[in-house]
Amino acid sequence: MNDESRTEVDQKYAGLTTAALADVGEPMAVPVGGASTLVDPAVVPATVAAKVAADDQATPLFSLEEAKEFRIRWDAIQGGFVDEPRRAVEQADGLVAGTMKRLAEIFADERAKLEGQLDRDESVSTENLRLALRRYRSFFGRLLSV
Repeated sequence: MNDESRTEVDQKYAGLTTAALADVGEPMAVPVGGASTLVDPAVVPATVAAKVAADDQATPLFSLEEAKEFRIRWDAIQGGFVDEPRRAVEQADGLVAGTMKRLAEIFADERAKLEGQLDRDESVSTENLRLALRRYRSFFGRLLSV
């Protein structure tokens, strides 16, 4: 990503925060037992978690270039913490929010392509639908494992 593209992306997501992305004013309350109580290990057996983890390796969420750019931006934010900790935290929130929004855009684009094929009465192959569902499963598994 060149400097011009980076500036365009920064402007597109300027002021975006994780709270705004979630469209909430207050952070979600964590259960008394902690976040780990949200997932019942009996519901998600270890074999399923291992399978999802294996699929995660085969299904990248971002292009290599985008992932690299996110990491470069993160490193810059982290490096700025010593001099301006408050600003670094604000920038980190903005980067996380922008990354989440970009991921949502990627999934929305994929869904729109599939819906476009269905709306035109085109035959969407079971293989294409399987790949789309696999990508959703991979992402969903990552969300639950965090």
